[in-house]
Amino acid sequence: MSFNKLPLNPREMMQGLVGKDIVVRLKWGETEYKGNLVSLDSYLNLQLSNTVEYIKDKPTGELGQVLIRCNNVLWVRGGSKEDADTRMED
Repeated sequence: MSFNKLPLNPREMMQGLVGKDIVVRLKWGETEYKGNLVSLDSYLNLQLSNTVEYIKDKPTGELGQVLIRCNNVLWVRGGSKEDADTRMED
């Protein structure tokens, strides 16, 4: 494991994902939300559109617009192939 990389500022990374598809994994269970990141605030609360909920990698329904409170987020990554290696973890 290498620790030579500079720390990544999560706010800048997240602002770079606005308008793109992302995947958000919640701390509780195996729940993920996939949707388009519309906006985020200074606390990193997330607003998603065209959101689909997945539990244990199985889609459970289309939710549309959702707001995810920051303290529920385990990690966030880009949803497209070019963003797949962009990931933020606790």
